[in-house]
Amino acid sequence: MTQNIYDDLEFFQAYSQLGRSVGGLDAAPEWPALKALLPPLKDLKVVDLGCGYGWFCRWASEQGAARVLGLDVSEKMLERARQTTSGATVQYARADLEHLDLPAAQFDLAYSSLALHYIKDLPALFATIHAALKPGSRFVFSIEHPIFMAPRNPGWLTDSEGHKRWPVDSYQREGERVTNWLADGVIKQHRTVGTLLNTLIAAGFSISHVNEWGPSDADVVALPALAEERERPMMMLVAVER
Repeated sequence: MTQNIYDDLEFFQAYSQLGRSVGGLDAAPEWPALKALLPPLKDLKVVDLGCGYGWFCRWASEQGAARVLGLDVSEKMLERARQTTSGATVQYARADLEHLDLPAAQFDLAYSSLALHYIKDLPALFATIHAALKPGSRFVFSIEHPIFMAPRNPGWLTDSEGHKRWPVDSYQREGERVTNWLADGVIKQHRTVGTLLNTLIAAGFSISHVNEWGPSDADVVALPALAEERERPMMMLVAVER
């Protein structure tokens, strides 16, 4: 089973105070680039893998999606999502993405935001998503970038002149990474860029676009703290076709 860190009270309380937890999609600086990878949503059937508070589910419904299914392993996340969602087009369900069961050829779009780096058996998940999508449909997701994920002891190194560097060690050593982010012992799964993309290809997807996201000048002006994200990519945005 996927580590259910989001139901840890300490983690959940810290997570709920993050800017993107309070402000939703518009508070996520990568959202405009991620949104640009999406097809028009009117009348589509959508599944959100790792839906969290349901921000994307509600947005998809507002864009005219016919049905939106939000899945998450965290009961706390789903409780918050249900409390803030109205309307019959959005439904939520608890699901472990490590052992996901979806009906075949039922969805027009699969979406996931910063959830897939927790998944150990990514080939099985990609195969399940591929089977659940209709031919010609799209899978769009964001994931922590392998350069960000790779270090055994992640964190900025600052030289005597104040310049920051990100240590990239153990890049080729794929597998579990244990970090202390918001709570101790958060388990993530590192894999190289090549492994990630080739796993999508092996599942039957065609890669449409890959964005090693970094903030724009306007992003940095609006939020100066984002300037350090130009020193290394923190996440990848990927769109593939079924």
